[in-house]
Amino acid sequence: MSVLVTGGAGYIGSHTAVELLNQGRDIVIIDDFSNSKPEVLENIRKITGKDFKFYQIDYSDRKALENVFEENNIDSVINFAGFKAVGESTKKPIEYYINNVSGALVLFDTMRKYNVKKFVFSSSATVYGEKNPIPYVETMETGKASSPYGSTKVFIEQILEDIYKSDNEWDIALLRYFNPIGSHESGLLGEEPQGIPNNLMPYIVRVACGQLKELSVFGGDYDTPDGTCIRDYIHVVDLAKGHIKALEKLEKERSGIFTYNLGTGVGYSVLDVVKTFEKSTGQKVAYKIADRRAGDLPAFYANATKAKEELGWIPEKTLEDMCRDSWHYIEMRSKS
Repeated sequence: MSVLVTGGAGYIGSHTAVELLNQGRDIVIIDDFSNSKPEVLENIRKITGKDFKFYQIDYSDRKALENVFEENNIDSVINFAGFKAVGESTKKPIEYYINNVSGALVLFDTMRKYNVKKFVFSSSATVYGEKNPIPYVETMETGKASSPYGSTKVFIEQILEDIYKSDNEWDIALLRYFNPIGSHESGLLGEEPQGIPNNLMPYIVRVACGQLKELSVFGGDYDTPDGTCIRDYIHVVDLAKGHIKALEKLEKERSGIFTYNLGTGVGYSVLDVVKTFEKSTGQKVAYKIADRRAGDLPAFYANATKAKEELGWIPEKTLEDMCRDSWHYIEMRSKS
């Protein structure tokens, strides 16, 4: 039996693929390389010493997706396919709704056709919207996200809730991410955005290595201690391990549909991250304060107690680890 990893060549998907293979699982990866690169697949093989099947397809291509299910004995799916930039989604809402929501519907319908009903979904803390107090708890009301990206996650969560209500043979884990950063300790896997980075850490490391002139800090007048946005940053390897814990729960018991925050429970500002990066790597990061970015909230971080108690998942890596590993990835890239 195999785990289908959609978007498995992407940042979080590739790290999760490594953890799955390290567990001795068989996996099948699909990706269209819209925000990833083929070399990632070879690096997954280098890290794990294991092989897997890969299909270069768009997950919204029903015929191609059905072929994957026909050719493989798939018993569960972890979905990382989807566009993910908050700022970009405010400029391209139609593209985000088509790719994220319509693509997910094709995936769910195909899973139903082949009677595959174990599903782990990469959701987002953005589903909590602008009104909920922090830290965010899974029982809070959702549905008023601050960006089209967040809205796609709200809609897909609702779709999955409705699917479960109609057929409780499904076992579903909704994982609400906070802000993943860092890279695999080998330096072979990391965040490799196409074009100018939308996320903080890829921007920082590219400024530090001279690829970009300076970091634009979007907003310096928020109601936070230093005026910059506060986020709950989590190492991508810790996040990947959270997916394994969620999948194990779905396999061990009739679990239904469950929601988990995957975060550290600690908030750091943008400038906190910059200063920690400089201290832990010895690299200087030039920055400027720019206008606020559409869709950004001043601050949010997780209450991750539920994941600890029910999944036995605890993030292990520090902000210093996240910074050092991110820089190591860039150093390795410069040598290759």
